[in-house]
Amino acid sequence: MRGSYKVEWKKSAVKELKKIDSKYIHRIIEAVEPLTDDPFPPQTRKLVESKSSYRIRIGDYRVVYGVDTENKIISIYRVRHRKDAYRNF
Repeated sequence: MRGSYKVEWKKSAVKELKKIDSKYIHRIIEAVEPLTDDPFPPQTRKLVESKSSYRIRIGDYRVVYGVDTENKIISIYRVRHRKDAYRNF
């Protein structure tokens, strides 16, 4: 059952991704792709005070995403450096 979830990048996440140094962008996208098979890999952490928001770590960057298990959709909300990843969320 390969790729049972669909990944949707929010406009804000795409905008943040474009601001990141290009040498990291490929690694970030490669880390997001496997979420289509398993949206909760072992390195995933659930965000405190959130019902369906999680984060994965890619070096110094964090990808914050939500999972809609009913519709099988993963929404990428943020792609930020670790020092800024959790502000105003």
